[in-house]
Amino acid sequence: MDPKKKYIELYKQMADLCDEQEWGDPFSYARSKEIYAVLALGHEIAPDYSGADAINQNGEEVEYKSTISKNVKGAYTGISVQPTWEKQVKYLKEEKLAKYPEHYYNRFESGKLVESWRLTGQQVFALLTPKLKGKFATVLQKKDPRLSANVTNTEIKQYGVRVI
Repeated sequence: MDPKKKYIELYKQMADLCDEQEWGDPFSYARSKEIYAVLALGHEIAPDYSGADAINQNGEEVEYKSTISKNVKGAYTGISVQPTWEKQVKYLKEEKLAKYPEHYYNRFESGKLVESWRLTGQQVFALLTPKLKGKFATVLQKKDPRLSANVTNTEIKQYGVRVI
């Protein structure tokens, strides 16, 4: 089959499969990577795009971060800014980071999941809160006032548990 026609056919098949299984649009953001990781890790796919990315074996909502970089890492971008640092910490703890008991960091290479690491929500909260605090005072002055920070490869390998 001609590669162009094959791609279109495979694209349609993937969209149809995800529609039949109610997995959502596999071509929206990193949804296809999330679906792949969910299946590989034995989790369930979260029903919608906002909030948790998956449901673990204990029925708990969990967070996924995916990369195609040489090293595993997790980018937390577009974090809503709260009016005070105290409220920001409460938001990070209760709604954004520590809310999820597990965060998975998945690295893909050549279309395959080659490694996956797990950190607890408390670990992620402890790692990111100081980084975000340093940016908090200046973020409100920006045109797009949202916070972002990364859990690095070094941090993941130091504190995480490799699951794949």
